Amino acid sequence: MTDFPVVESVPALRARLKDFRNKGEKIALVPTMGALHDGHLSLVQEARRHAERVVVTIFVNPAQFGPSEDFAKYPRTLPSDLEKLASVQADLCFAPTMEAVYPPGFSTRVEVDGPARADLEDRFRPTHFCGVATVVAKLLNQAQADVAVFGEKDYQQLLVIQRLARDLDIATEILGAPTLREADGLAMSSRNVYLSKAERAAAPALYAALNEAARLIGAGEAIEATLARASAALGEAGFLPDYIEARHAKTLARIAGRRDGPIRLLAAARLGATRLIDNLAVTHEA
Repeated sequence: MTDFPVVESVPALRARLKDFRNKGEKIALVPTMGALHDGHLSLVQEARRHAERVVVTIFVNPAQFGPSEDFAKYPRTLPSDLEKLASVQADLCFAPTMEAVYPPGFSTRVEVDGPARADLEDRFRPTHFCGVATVVAKLLNQAQADVAVFGEKDYQQLLVIQRLARDLDIATEILGAPTLREADGLAMSSRNVYLSKAERAAAPALYAALNEAARLIGAGEAIEATLARASAALGEAGFLPDYIEARHAKTLARIAGRRDGPIRLLAAARLGATRLIDNLAVTHEA
């Protein structure tokens, strides 16, 4: 068990951050829901490149889970999370209680449009981004950090949060960090622990399908036909695809061809009881 510093209330958080600021130190925030893996730790390392102090938040946010989703069984591993944060020399963990985030009588929600209504994740999780935007707005306000780092694996979420910060004049700079992958290409995710041995063996097919589609579209192949083949490949690998689409990388608007880019491929698919998401940029060949 580590003695890594943890605070559970907003006043305690702000007191610690005031100490950092009084020393003239820049602060980076890394919001998470815990169950930390190497992907999260890479966010801490990216944050360290932009600030002297790195604060990691751990809060499993009920507002971003739908009624049939996995809030109750979402892994909660605070002791091991703190050991991992110590191993990468983070400075502080903010692990608020439920009452600290949603006190009795809490009645405010942040409604989001733009990339939050791109007909991607929002098609299948209609309340998700409202829940994300509400808790992230609170965390950004509570910490008032110089920068905050989010992973590109949740690409639509990243764009939603960047839009949120711009629209609400939040001074914190929102940075994206590249997706960290297992050796076989599977994007690191806390939900990967739900995969059975056979499902884990099949899971890299999601990245493989995206990678091949990105290569073909970058080489000039027709987008619609290429994505149809990618969806079929996922089906053959045992997935049930929710979507696999090519969108404008900065707005998530629909596109008709390569000239409408830059292009980002985004996909979500179910493998057994587990839903996996991934995304990949399309690089045009010369």
